[in-house]
Amino acid sequence: MAGYDYDLFVIGGGSGGVRAARVAAALGKRVAIAEEYRFGGTCVIRGCVPKKLYVYASQFPEHFTDAAGYGWTVPEASFDWQTLVANKDKEIARLEAIYKRNVEGSGGETFHSRAVLVDQHSIYLQAEDRTVSADQILIATGGRPAPHPALSGHEYCVFSNEAFDLKELPKAIMIEGGGYIAVEFANIFHGLGVDTTLVYRGQEILSRFDMDLRRSLHETMEKKGIKILCPAVSEWVRKTPEGRLDVLLSSGQTLTVDQVMLAIGRIPNTENMGLEGVGVELSKTGAIVVDKYSRTNLDNIWAIGDVTHRVQLTPVAIHEAMCFIETAFKGNPIAPDHDTIPTAVFSQPEIGTVGLSEDDAVKRFPDVEIYRASFRPMRHTLSGRDEKMLMKLVVDGASRKVVGAHILGPDAGEMAQLLGIPLKAGLTKDDFDRTMAVHPTAAEELVTMYKPTYRVKNGERI
Repeated sequence: MAGYDYDLFVIGGGSGGVRAARVAAALGKRVAIAEEYRFGGTCVIRGCVPKKLYVYASQFPEHFTDAAGYGWTVPEASFDWQTLVANKDKEIARLEAIYKRNVEGSGGETFHSRAVLVDQHSIYLQAEDRTVSADQILIATGGRPAPHPALSGHEYCVFSNEAFDLKELPKAIMIEGGGYIAVEFANIFHGLGVDTTLVYRGQEILSRFDMDLRRSLHETMEKKGIKILCPAVSEWVRKTPEGRLDVLLSSGQTLTVDQVMLAIGRIPNTENMGLEGVGVELSKTGAIVVDKYSRTNLDNIWAIGDVTHRVQLTPVAIHEAMCFIETAFKGNPIAPDHDTIPTAVFSQPEIGTVGLSEDDAVKRFPDVEIYRASFRPMRHTLSGRDEKMLMKLVVDGASRKVVGAHILGPDAGEMAQLLGIPLKAGLTKDDFDRTMAVHPTAAEELVTMYKPTYRVKNGERI
C-alpha cells in the first residue's frame, strides 16, 4: 500500500462515496475523493433533500384551508416560485459545504474533477491534468434520469434535475412516469397551483408497492384535481407558436402544457470512466456488476450505490459504504443487507412501507393474514377534509411474523422508519397485539387491529 499515493480513492462525492471516504480517513487511511459536479450527489443536490423542501412548500395551501375548521382566519395567500428556488439553493449550498468539510476534517483530500480509470490502480484527474495511484478504488458515481431519445420532441422535455430550477412556475405540466419520482412531483406541482397531468404506461401507478396503497393514492390524487391517464405514453411533443407544448398520447388525446417532465426511470453513471478499458464488468444496463460485498470482478475495485443498480436509495448507499469499510479495511467482511428496507413516497398523502406487499406475500406463503383499517385521521375531523388514512399489516399465518406493513396518510414515512425495526427483528403479530397503544394517534391502529380483515390461503381469498 505504501507504493501508492492513496490507500483509497473514491470516485463520486454523493452520500455513499463521502461516507466511505470520511470513515476511511478517520481510520488513518490515506484517502482522496473526486467529484466532478457538486459534493452531496443526487440526494443532496438534485434529489431527496430539495424534493422534500418542495413537498413542504406544496402542502401549505391545504394547511391554510384546513386552518378554518380550527378557528383560524387565514388571509388570501400568494406564492413566489423564485423565493422557494433561492432558499432551496441556500440550503443545498450549506449542505454541500458540510459534505466536503466532513471529508477534509477527517483527513481526506477532495478534488473537483472528473476521474477516469487508467489501469487497475491509476486514476486520471481531468481538472488537475495528472494521474494518481491508489491501492483500493471505490466507484460511487450514482445514476441519472433515463433519457427518451426515441420520443420525437424529447429536446423540449425536462427531467427531475431541471424541475427544481425552472425559470418560472408553469401554468400546466405533464409528467410522464408512474414511479415515486413522477408521483411526488405531480403532487408538488399540483400543490403549488399548477394544472397537473400524470401519464403512465402501466395500469396503475407505483408498481411494486402494495396494490391497496396504489389504488387509494390514485383515487385521492384525482379527488385533489390531479389528472392521471393510464395506460398511456407520449407519441410526440411539439412546440406551439405561442411557446407552449402539444403532446400527443397513445390514447389519441392531445395535451397542451407549458412543461413536459419525463420520469421514466434512472440509469447508472458509468460512461467515459475507463471502466471497459480496465476490464470492470458491466451489466446490460450499464451498471457495475458486484458481488455481495460490493467488490467488482477486479479485486481492488469496488462499487456502491445507484451505480450498481441494486436498491436505489440514499440510506442503502450509506449502508453499503459502511459494509465496504468493514470488509476492505477492518478485516471483517460484511455483506449489505438489502432485505426488508423501509421506504416512503412523499406524495400527498404520504406512503410509508416496509416488507412484502400482499401480492408478494401470497406468492411466498400458503397462509396469509391481512389486517386492514381505513379511517379519517383525527386532524381532518374539524377541518372537514374528506381524506382517508389506510393502514395494513401482512402476516405469515404459519409463523405469525409480520412480513409487511403499509401506510397511506399523514406522517406515513416517519411510521415506516419505526416499523422497519420490528419487521427487521422478525416480531410477530402477537408482539404487536401486546404492545400498548399511544392514544390518540393514528399509529395506534397498528397495534389495535386484533382480528384479520381476511385471509388468503393457497392464493384464494377467504
